[in-house]
Amino acid sequence: MQLDVNEIKKILPHRYPMLLVDRVIEIEPGKRIVGIKNVSANESFFQGHFPEEPIMPGVLILEALAQVSCVLVLRDLNVQGSISLFTGADDVSFRRKVVPGDQLKLEAEIEKMRVPFGRMKCKATVDGVLAAEATLKFMIQMPDKAKSASVESSPR
Repeated sequence: MQLDVNEIKKILPHRYPMLLVDRVIEIEPGKRIVGIKNVSANESFFQGHFPEEPIMPGVLILEALAQVSCVLVLRDLNVQGSISLFTGADDVSFRRKVVPGDQLKLEAEIEKMRVPFGRMKCKATVDGVLAAEATLKFMIQMPDKAKSASVESSPR
């Protein structure tokens, strides 16, 4: 299964310049996801990081990994208006620079999921070479009406 940017925008609340997933190329529901971020010389962050040697900030690579993780979780949850909030990162490593012209392959696998909390094992590669890896933690925030509906329908 694949998702284009328009389908991704139906799942994630992010928009330019913060939408950092261009396409999803693989999904195993409830298990793993693979997405793509095409790194363009036109990215706004390259104006200041660094003008003479443009490098994608590591924090934005982590954000791209978090976003692709959210696509998997929020797509499966299927509650309109839900968002995923970044709560932490462990074992973060950056292995190579990501520069204009690179294509980041973003891979995330569910390590633990217990709604509303989850943990994903993630890695970003360029041409098969590891650029970054991390274990990302998040919390799903559902809209108030969805929360109340789930409380009302749960057994007492």
